[in-house]
Amino acid sequence: MKDSPRRARFEKVAANRVANILKGLESLEKCSNKNNYEYNSNDIRKMEKALRDKVSDVLKSFNKELDKGKNNEFKF
Repeated sequence: MKDSPRRARFEKVAANRVANILKGLESLEKCSNKNNYEYNSNDIRKMEKALRDKVSDVLKSFNKELDKGKNNEFKF
């Protein structure tokens, strides 16, 4: 892929945003300390579902954009 200004901007912005998300997940991980917090398996399932759903939505959005230029027309 050629180094274009849009590519460079994507790499910079995406790298920063992924780093921020990872920091947020590290912060969330601190909530797992049972000495400081009380939670149950239902709470964990709810968090997991929310996280998986959002990650899935984001990846679908990227893949949808990649598929825009492809010819998805049905043919025999």
